[in-house]
Amino acid sequence: MIRNIIFDIGLVLIRFDWDSYMEKLFPADAGVRKAVTEAMWHNPDWNQLDRGVLPLPEVEQLFIENAPAYADAIREALRRLGEAPEKQPYAIPWIEQLKAMGYHVYYLSNYFEYLMQEAPQVLDFIPHTDGGIFSCHEKITKPDPEIYQRLMARYQLVPEECVFIDDTAVNIAAANALGIHGFQFAGYEKSYPEIMAFLEQNRQERAADI
Repeated sequence: MIRNIIFDIGLVLIRFDWDSYMEKLFPADAGVRKAVTEAMWHNPDWNQLDRGVLPLPEVEQLFIENAPAYADAIREALRRLGEAPEKQPYAIPWIEQLKAMGYHVYYLSNYFEYLMQEAPQVLDFIPHTDGGIFSCHEKITKPDPEIYQRLMARYQLVPEECVFIDDTAVNIAAANALGIHGFQFAGYEKSYPEIMAFLEQNRQERAADI
């Protein structure tokens, strides 16, 4: 039986539209937008932010090394990064609905300290959860199995009793490999009804066994 719901945060409980952010910063220059996106967002060096191992200036320098000619634009994009994420109005109501159904709610997110400091308002749902893990505090990121196992151990969760909701297929596959039920999030309008139908059926089955 499912007893616990684990949410990813970025692109699930918050909106993080990188392309819109680039349009806001550099509306008149598609070339700059493309170069900065490739140097930062589409580059493996972004994972260094989520891992929380390197100081921010060192990560910034890695981004700049990817596109030295766009150093000023990269610095601007990093400096104003707190403008990129937005709250999702459904986050708190969804969490509270799940808790009212008898589920415990946790989070497991690749997230970094700088963004927490620059945009704390988008994480206002955290007090409504039963706990969770940020990658920057663990120095490890999804899809490494270790980060899932740490969540299980810290909150004494049984993998088979958990549902994990994430927008990235590789993260879902890693959860499935550990026995966690995974749902790949494809937007609230599509995924919410599917997930809630599954959980409502599970709740009814659980009640019938009592």
